[in-house]
Amino acid sequence: MEQFALSFVPERRIYTLRELSDGIRASLDRGFSNIWIVGEISGVKLLPSGHCYFALKDSEAQIKCVCWKLSYWRLKFKPKDGVQALIRGRVDIYEQRSEYQFVVESIEPQGHGALQLAFDQLKQKLMMDGLFDAARKRPLPQFPERIGIVSSPGGAVIRDFIEILSRRFPGLHLRLFPARVQGPGSVEDVCRGIEYLGRSGWAEIVVIARGGGSLEDLWTFNEEAVARAVAACPVPVVSAIGHETDITIADFVADLRAPTPSAAAEMIVCTRQELLDRIDGCGTQATRAIRYRLAVLARRLHEQAIDRAQSILHRALSRRMQRIDDLEERLRTGIRTAVATRERKRRDLEARLRYFDLRPRLRRDRERLNTSGFRVESVMRLQLNRTRQRFEMLAAKLEQLDPRLVLSRGYAIVLNDVNAVVRDASNAPVGSDVKILLAKDALHARVTAS
Repeated sequence: MEQFALSFVPERRIYTLRELSDGIRASLDRGFSNIWIVGEISGVKLLPSGHCYFALKDSEAQIKCVCWKLSYWRLKFKPKDGVQALIRGRVDIYEQRSEYQFVVESIEPQGHGALQLAFDQLKQKLMMDGLFDAARKRPLPQFPERIGIVSSPGGAVIRDFIEILSRRFPGLHLRLFPARVQGPGSVEDVCRGIEYLGRSGWAEIVVIARGGGSLEDLWTFNEEAVARAVAACPVPVVSAIGHETDITIADFVADLRAPTPSAAAEMIVCTRQELLDRIDGCGTQATRAIRYRLAVLARRLHEQAIDRAQSILHRALSRRMQRIDDLEERLRTGIRTAVATRERKRRDLEARLRYFDLRPRLRRDRERLNTSGFRVESVMRLQLNRTRQRFEMLAAKLEQLDPRLVLSRGYAIVLNDVNAVVRDASNAPVGSDVKILLAKDALHARVTAS
């Protein structure tokens, strides 16, 4: 029976460590090649060799990752600590430490690919609904006076926008609807701002403005609610979101896309000088056209030699020239009135700005502080003088009570052997030692008689 049992023992297979590692690697290649894993990148280390090492972890596990030099150069997104990412690659084994690791071939920040897919899907849907059609784009008014803007009140965008508008054409009216342009609640804020400015009937143009950022930062303007609010706005909408390379869904729906918020201010408003130059150009063209027409008519009349027609034409031309003079004068008066009105508004705004200027208040507070300082200094000096006088008076009294003053006149103080003042002979019996204190020094003596 013992021999029968030994005959069924399987043949022993002994692996070398290399064979074991190769077998494990082959198994991993078959089951875990070209796969995606997700986690948080941690401990990124880029060595001089060009290879990058880091760990990918979640709440329950972690795995060491390596990205070889050539793959690292091809990465569109370089690994950074703390970033949640989707990573494609394969599982491999490192024989030197008997550890398995993940060989990285591409990295994508988690959610970025989903956002791009959502962007493309919404773009296709709105395109099918006709929101991107050029036929529904409305032209902007040539000379807008009332501009509404939906933006964050605390950013540099609104400051730059106002500065450019003020420099190009002072006196324009601007209303800001404060809205969050990123994060929770931003979509509702932007939609409310567009709806309010469009429904109020006050604004001639609505501008949506925001600074640059990543796809996630600008996602508010890729929401369908914002796109449909832009399409439903009864007045022209200008999209001024991000930098020139940033594209959002709102850019496709808006009546005009500006590369930047600053460029939007320059595109929707011309400068005052451009307007005056345009008026001068129209006047020059009108004068040239009238002169040409008059020359043609004069030549025709001269050729026909009809005095009566020439007389009637002269009267008609005179009336038309007078009409032109009247229109020109009315135009000049209108321009002067408009310029004076804007200048008066500018002065009113300047006066209001001076009223809220803090510098006069600070000057008055500084003067009041200086006056209070002088008063405190005077009171302290007076108090110090009084204290000094009192000190001098007490010092004089103390000096008068000083025993050394009495001793300086020839008197002396006698102390017995227990340092008690001798007031009568019984305090210093015969044979005892006494100490005689003088004004400057002391004497030691012995009582020989009383």
